[in-house]
Amino acid sequence: MVSSESAALNAASGALPRENWRLRYPALARFARSAISVSALCCILFILFATLFGPPLWGVDPIAQDFALIGDPQGPTAAHPMGTDFHGRDLLARVLLGARISISVGIMSMCINLLIGVTVGTLAAWFGGWFDLMVMRIVDALYSIPLLLIVILLQIFVKPIMEALIPADANVPLMFTPDLISIYLALGVANWLTMARLARAEVLNQAGRDYVSAARSLGAGNVRILTRHVLPNCMAPLVVAATLAIPEAIYVEAFLSFIGLGVSPPLASWGSLASDAVRSIGESPHELLFPALAISFTMLAFILFGDGLRDALDPSAKR
Repeated sequence: MVSSESAALNAASGALPRENWRLRYPALARFARSAISVSALCCILFILFATLFGPPLWGVDPIAQDFALIGDPQGPTAAHPMGTDFHGRDLLARVLLGARISISVGIMSMCINLLIGVTVGTLAAWFGGWFDLMVMRIVDALYSIPLLLIVILLQIFVKPIMEALIPADANVPLMFTPDLISIYLALGVANWLTMARLARAEVLNQAGRDYVSAARSLGAGNVRILTRHVLPNCMAPLVVAATLAIPEAIYVEAFLSFIGLGVSPPLASWGSLASDAVRSIGESPHELLFPALAISFTMLAFILFGDGLRDALDPSAKR
């Protein structure tokens, strides 16, 4: 227990007692108490570090081929810690390249998903009446169509448009190639329905609170009330939902790449690496093992982090 003399000294020096941060940031304190959540966050930070700095640190061209190893994939060695693939390329370099693509797809599609879903759900809840009824019936109708079917159709439709807008010889960053932009848009546009429903429910819940009536009585307009009062109080569940949308997007992108609708060779995502490994799974199982582990490890880390974030931000929801 902090003595009165120590408290006075801390107050005079502007310092706070060590335990006060737990009182000031209770959600952070609840999150820090969960070893699983903290471990998941550390794993995500490791994945992001490997995504950003792994390729230059490893320094091996993921497209370069060792012609002596073409058709004869090698297992893990000191020179190739994850082995080589059927085309004589270093698998670690390919997995690191796939990390950049898969993680960027997850994050970018989540941003599009969040933008569309929150906008639609907020407007439907705020204006209500026939507008809310019409929007939510459209959402219900779209829910009846399988997600993967929508994503595949959008991907097939959007990709030629992107290729026409961005020529093949255009010098654009890897993350903004026509293949990846079409995947961003397909996943983001197809996957906003759950976010819209969640945003609508949260805005309806907040719209009936006393502080909204007080803001109106003080002359605040709809835009100010929404942006300064209602939406900030809705952010906790929306942030959790956005976090959980990232692994879902990574999984869907891996499936698209597995069936040949993802990035074009010689680029690679984790899904396309798994697809390439199927042809020689009996002779070189390491080709499938490492991309599959990367997908599973990343999805598990984001899911556990999202669960921990949900419990920290809304402790009443924990069972």
